[in-house]
Amino acid sequence: MASPLKFNSVSSFVLLFIITFFLPNKGNTNEFELTPYIGSMFSSDLQSVDSENRLNVSDDLHFGLALAWQESKAGQGQILINYVSHQITDAQGEQDKFDLVYAHFSGIGHYGKRGYITTLGLGIGASYMKSSFDDGFYPSTTIAIGTRYFISKELTFVTEIRAYATLIKEEDNIFCDNGECLAVFEGAIWLDTSISIGFAYQF
Repeated sequence: MASPLKFNSVSSFVLLFIITFFLPNKGNTNEFELTPYIGSMFSSDLQSVDSENRLNVSDDLHFGLALAWQESKAGQGQILINYVSHQITDAQGEQDKFDLVYAHFSGIGHYGKRGYITTLGLGIGASYMKSSFDDGFYPSTTIAIGTRYFISKELTFVTEIRAYATLIKEEDNIFCDNGECLAVFEGAIWLDTSISIGFAYQF
């Protein structure tokens, strides 16, 4: 079972693919793009310590910021930071806060004609999780599909559906303090899914 910051062979292959095809080429002039995102994040649930109950994790507003560079007519490299704060509710109705920050390096492919295109992205990075009890960094991957509507040469309206998969330990104690645990993860992969909109500014 994987531990924080230990990437498996699949993650290594994804990273190699991205580096090979999407790192900026120093021999070319790259156009850069800054995109603020906002949307809804839908999360996995947690499990009670006795495994009898599922603990609801709220669906919440998230905020993101991406820096991308145009490597070719059909692709971009991208660094994306995304933040969300979830609420955990136990069987007694008590609540606790659960914050996540996602940081990923991705390759973005563009498909379609000028004026409107479809995008497909694949990335690798890390997730920072923080509860009221503990925090930690974990390896994660992301995949996204979206659209781009060109408003002007510099401004583009962006829509996106994105999934995050974070590799964690089932016995992780991020929700524990002095042997007392609020919740545990249900499996070795934590999933978040987001629906987002944003405006990309090219400079």
